[in-house]
Amino acid sequence: MNQRFDSIIFDMDGTLWDAVDSYCAVWDETSRALGIDHTVSRDELIHCMGMTIDKIYDRVAAPYCPADIRDRYLELLAHNETTMMPRLGGRLYPGVREGIEQLSRGYKLFMVSNCGAEELKNFLSFTGLTPFITDTLTYGETMHGKDYNIALISKRNHLKAPIYVGDTEGDCRSAHSAGCPMLHVTYGFGTAPDADYSAGSFDEVVSFFNN
Repeated sequence: MNQRFDSIIFDMDGTLWDAVDSYCAVWDETSRALGIDHTVSRDELIHCMGMTIDKIYDRVAAPYCPADIRDRYLELLAHNETTMMPRLGGRLYPGVREGIEQLSRGYKLFMVSNCGAEELKNFLSFTGLTPFITDTLTYGETMHGKDYNIALISKRNHLKAPIYVGDTEGDCRSAHSAGCPMLHVTYGFGTAPDADYSAGSFDEVVSFFNN
C-alpha cells in the first residue's frame, strides 16, 4: 500500500468508463422531445467532459434552442438521464472492475463527478461496483463544482490524505484547489500537465497505489 494516501477519490467519465455514446443518445432524445432539430456528436461531448451540465448545455444545445427553453431542457435532460442511463450504461476501461475491488482492500474509495444527482448511483448499479465505494458526491446534489465537492467529501468522511484520480486539467485544478494531489489517467478524454502523478492504464493506477 502507498503510505502517502489513506483514500482515493475517483472521477467517472474518462477515468473509470466511457459512456459518451449513451450520453449522446440522452441529449438527442431530449432535443427530439422538445422539437429541436439537432443531434450531438461524440466529439462534441468529449470536448465537454468534466464541465458541469449547464456549461455543456451552453456549448452543445443552447445555439439551437429558443432562449426561454433552457430550464425546461435541463429538467427533461435530467429526467432522461435518470431513466435511460441505467439501461444504456457505458464501457468500463480495461482492468477497472478487478482494480477497484483490489484497491478497496487497502483504501477507502470515493467518487466525485460534475454529473447529475443520480448518475454516480446509476454508474455503480450498472457496473456492480457499489460494494466497493464508500461515498459519492455530484454537482447535481450540491450545485457546486468538483473543488467544493472534493473538499466536502473529504471533510464528511474525515479523510486525512486523499488523492483525486481524473483525466482532465479541470480535474487537476479542482483537486489542487481542494488541497488534494491528482493522478492523471492519460487514456482518458483530456490532458493534465500540472498533475502530480500519471498512469497510462488502470493496471498502472492499481500498481501505483499498491507499491
